[in-house]
Amino acid sequence: MSATIEDIFRQTAGARSGGPLYMRLRRSIEDAVKSGLINPGDALPSERDIAATAEISRVTVRKAVQHLVADGILIQRHGSGTFVAATVRRVEQSLSSLTSFTEDMARRGMILSSQWLDRGLYDPSNEETVILGLGAGEKVARVARLRVADGNPLAIERASIAASVLPDPNSIAHSLYAKLDETGNRPVRAIQRIAALNLGKQDADLLEVAPGAASLRIERTSYLSSGRIVEFTRSIYRGDAYDFVAELRLQN
Repeated sequence: MSATIEDIFRQTAGARSGGPLYMRLRRSIEDAVKSGLINPGDALPSERDIAATAEISRVTVRKAVQHLVADGILIQRHGSGTFVAATVRRVEQSLSSLTSFTEDMARRGMILSSQWLDRGLYDPSNEETVILGLGAGEKVARVARLRVADGNPLAIERASIAASVLPDPNSIAHSLYAKLDETGNRPVRAIQRIAALNLGKQDADLLEVAPGAASLRIERTSYLSSGRIVEFTRSIYRGDAYDFVAELRLQN
């Protein structure tokens, strides 16, 4: 594995034409990834080692790597190093069905896991009070998770539910909707708003993409059959992993 990478860097050193050095190194690494010489998840040597092998400066190496990170070909993990980004299977999601992330991934046969980012009862914000119709002194349950499918982080979900509906957020096993269904509080309809968003560093790090990468922000307001709002969720989906599909019909 390391010998193959070193050969790639030596080729960069031997090439005396083809544009700036950082562009040559960038193309060499990108070609190696696309041809399968370097595989998703493989770690690159340190900047110092690459610079020594390719006989170029560390500044040149850093510039090439930064371009590849911005293109989504490489990812950098603080304290761990630089890795080849995993190939993410695109997911086609219908906008006409009210389903949970857990149900969507299970239907596709994908292996689902979650990383809890927050789970607890809080004093509600003004926005949560208004949207959920909370009374004076009522608490709100907040549930935030990084959703992972087949080992790839796909989405960040941050949900708010009245504490009277979800008094113990820690009781959620895998699916929020399954938990709400247990108490007869599963939503039956929802309104979703979708907008484009460039990721900040914190969310980009969680989703293992470069800061500024394209994503989709979805706000979901979900209702019970009585008309009461039961859930308000803000989700961020990787732009390179999701296609949202809606069927349109001509109005008569």
